[in-house]
Amino acid sequence: MDTEIKDQLDRIERLTLLSAKNVLCFNDVALLTGLSKSHLYKLTCSHQIPHYKPNGKQIYFDRVELESWMKQNRIQTTDETESVALNYMVTGKINGRA
Repeated sequence: MDTEIKDQLDRIERLTLLSAKNVLCFNDVALLTGLSKSHLYKLTCSHQIPHYKPNGKQIYFDRVELESWMKQNRIQTTDETESVALNYMVTGKINGRA
């Protein structure tokens, strides 16, 4: 079998297994987020990313918490910003607030 095809199949298998996991290890998170391991270490050391250390060594992550962390600080689309501005011009209020 061509090594390129085998490598692709191995990657597909890894990603398929990853999608079924709720508790992720450090390498899983690096693969899932695309963040480098060194950056992940900095985030865990500075307590900027939710994680668990049940035995004080191995680091684990909860998929739901990780996905929530990844979705923080959402940036509005141009259409959303324009809609808020138009609403403010018409009503003098931002999202129902005076």
